[in-house]
Amino acid sequence: MMSLMTSRSVTAVRALPHTRRRANLLLSCALALPVLLLPGCKKEAAPEPQVTVQAEQPEQGLIAEHFIVDAILTPLAQAAIEPKISAPVKKFYVQRGARVKEGQLLATLENTDLTAAAMDNRGSYLAAQAAYATATRAQVPEDTQKAELDVAQAKANLDLNLSIVRSRKQLFAVGAIPGRDLDTALAALVQAQAAYDSAAKHLESLRNVSREAALKSAQGQLTSAEGKYKGAEAQVSYSEIRSPISGVVTDRPLFAGETAAAGMPLLTVMDTSVLIAKTHLAQSLAQQMKVGDTASVSVPGVVNPVTAKVSLISPALDPGSTTVEVWLKIDNKTGALKVGTPVKVSITGKAVAQASKIPLSAVLTALDGSKSVMVIGADGKAQRKPVTLGIQDDGDVQIISGLAHTDMVITGGAYGLDDGTRVKIGPVESEETKPAASKGGEDD
Repeated sequence: MMSLMTSRSVTAVRALPHTRRRANLLLSCALALPVLLLPGCKKEAAPEPQVTVQAEQPEQGLIAEHFIVDAILTPLAQAAIEPKISAPVKKFYVQRGARVKEGQLLATLENTDLTAAAMDNRGSYLAAQAAYATATRAQVPEDTQKAELDVAQAKANLDLNLSIVRSRKQLFAVGAIPGRDLDTALAALVQAQAAYDSAAKHLESLRNVSREAALKSAQGQLTSAEGKYKGAEAQVSYSEIRSPISGVVTDRPLFAGETAAAGMPLLTVMDTSVLIAKTHLAQSLAQQMKVGDTASVSVPGVVNPVTAKVSLISPALDPGSTTVEVWLKIDNKTGALKVGTPVKVSITGKAVAQASKIPLSAVLTALDGSKSVMVIGADGKAQRKPVTLGIQDDGDVQIISGLAHTDMVITGGAYGLDDGTRVKIGPVESEETKPAASKGGEDD
């Protein structure tokens, strides 16, 4: 009946003028409105919202700590060669970038005056050698031999006078000679005894004192002359600049003819076949390392990381930073790496072979610092679980406690997700894949 009334009203309205038609149309709509609001007509319940997330189960495998620290590449050996004398540079034998060997002649300084002085001292040294040979092989032996002959002669004279005295005593006893002859023989005996004693003391002194003193005097003169000669030779050798190490000439600030000052670098040689990455680590990390451990070094401009090995761990802390200095040795036989380059060193710390790990992006941090993750329950709803974390490495983190191996952990879309929210696993929605908003209709 209502439908029939509405139909008739619309038909009547079409026959009326425009003003009345509009009024009757409004009246018909008002009469039809209660029919739409009858108690028997109910609205459908809105569907529960569902959030698309990404999820995966914890992975079992190796995880290790990796620490990234800054370092500077330095040469294995370096020599800033400084001349010991000040003199003009006579000639250079190498240029910058030249490869040299240990002991190779690099430059020569003016040394004419030094060579002349060395020749003069060499002559004095040769003269001292001759004097030493004369003293040890001729003079001292001859003096000793003469003293021995003097002693023998004095002894023979003493024995002769002693025999004469004995004979004259016998003759004097029988009255064969006067007492004057006996007195003369006794006086001669005393003189012979004195001569013998003097010769014997001279020989003893010559053997024990004079010979040793003469030898020391000759040795001293020889040593002094030798020292002066070697000093002059050293001055000449200082004018020849040789490389103390094998490597590459990296600096040569002067040119031939310029004066090289003593104590100022004339050439710099570096051994770049092996470079050292020097860095400072916290004591706790350094204690986990040992000489021979491997590390990777990221060098600017080099695509792949370079392998390095720990060559030195300082036995003491740096007093300024309370850190430990660590050296890592890098092979550089090709010369691709340059001294002084700042690099990033990745050092492996503690490792766990069979660890339960999840992406670090799945971990949520509360204001109090506590850690948790969102998992998908059996009812398809998100649930928050507190967890205890362990080692972090390359985007993954070890879960010590709080998760089971079968838990489905939300790795994407968990931020801002409330407990009990219904979720589904799906791909990440981009701006292009999101459904476009429906456009509103135009007014009639």
